[in-house]
Amino acid sequence: MRHIISPLDLSMDELTEVLELAEDIMHDPKKYSECCHGKKLATLFYEPSTRTRLSFEAAMLNLGGSVLGFSSADSSSAAKGESVADTIRVVSGYADICAMRHPKEGAPYVASIHSAIPIINAGDGGHNHPTQTLTDLLTMKHFKGRLDHLTIGFCGDLKFGRTVHSLIHAMARYPGSKFILISPEELRIPTYLREEVLNRQEIPYKETRVLEEIMPELDILYMTRVQKERFFNEEDYIRLKDSFILDSAKMRYARPDMLVLHPLPRVNEIAAEVDNDPRAVYFTQAKLGVFVRMALILTLLNISV
Repeated sequence: MRHIISPLDLSMDELTEVLELAEDIMHDPKKYSECCHGKKLATLFYEPSTRTRLSFEAAMLNLGGSVLGFSSADSSSAAKGESVADTIRVVSGYADICAMRHPKEGAPYVASIHSAIPIINAGDGGHNHPTQTLTDLLTMKHFKGRLDHLTIGFCGDLKFGRTVHSLIHAMARYPGSKFILISPEELRIPTYLREEVLNRQEIPYKETRVLEEIMPELDILYMTRVQKERFFNEEDYIRLKDSFILDSAKMRYARPDMLVLHPLPRVNEIAAEVDNDPRAVYFTQAKLGVFVRMALILTLLNISV
């Protein structure tokens, strides 16, 4: 039995296999439509989600399985004080695999220790979001045809953004990766990422506060929202929330083949006018997340076609 708590839980060979499986599902979904008949996915979402929760549910339903779970801690026994460990012990008797989102870092890992079924981390606090990372990788591979030798600009909330942290970990494994980190001083990437990943692995990177000046260098621009729910002080959030807004004027600085990705939801950090730019692929990115999660469910349940 395997769990996916971090994107690094998959070896490079396994990662390649999952992405190739996702591509095959994308091209021939009917072949996989009954693979999980009789199997159940539990979705334990202790904090709000639209894309991640619904894409997990769509993935399992597309595979012929069924779904049970909750979409809010308030609608579960967590509201009564039940621990994650006790919850997963019970849910292990009801389902075959579990996707868990939790506001506390490490909660899915704690669940995995006590679980009798595979656990997929669907996001834990500001820590990791491995299935979003797999979605990002599939999107880049789909449009660029490769995952090596890419220059990626991460823009916005790099301090609390778990999607950024996960993707930096993942892309650091590919040769030729370069990172440009665009954020206000208060939202720079955590020190552990800078020291333990970028500096230790000697990955080229630079930090800036000006988006326009680095746009011509980028293969990928990964936009993120400033997350109100991660701030302890609302005044800090209000001061920083409009730090970087991508609009058509800024897009004129970008290469013709640069891609704009965003894990969504978007608030106002990408102007609606950018949606019509062919380089804006974030809605396709969300769609590809279903195929990635289908591939991951099949992999963890050891189901082959």
